Amino acid sequence: MTDESAVKELRLVVTAEDYDAALRFYRDVLGLTERAAFASDGGRVTILEAGRATLELTDPNHAAFIDDVEVGRRVAGHVRVAFQVDDSAAVTERLAAAGAEVVAEPTRTPWNSLNSRLEAPAALQLTLFTELDGQGLSFGSGRL
Repeated sequence: MTDESAVKELRLVVTAEDYDAALRFYRDVLGLTERAAFASDGGRVTILEAGRATLELTDPNHAAFIDDVEVGRRVAGHVRVAFQVDDSAAVTERLAAAGAEVVAEPTRTPWNSLNSRLEAPAALQLTLFTELDGQGLSFGSGRL
């Protein structure tokens, strides 16, 4: 492989039973920017910008550790969407007011971020995180 990655964009595709409610929540309340929208016979899709994308892979033991830190118990399925925001406490309140269920209020993590957990439209579990000042804490051989 060359220095330039063959992958140009990560796009998470979510099928929402209540498309209009999900679009209002993620675009109008969370504030994701609409890049494009398309329609087919009886169907619609909207592509929303979510800043930089990464794919975070974890094994079941570490996923359980993250849930324990953020929520206090194992709650996530095999997919959880995390959004970095400037103020996770304020965004948590805003999303809760728009109908998201707060699973866990913002909590300072061992990796030095302030994380909250919500159940949101389109059956997505969200982590909102704000990076705090400093380098974070180290666990084992790497920074978390």
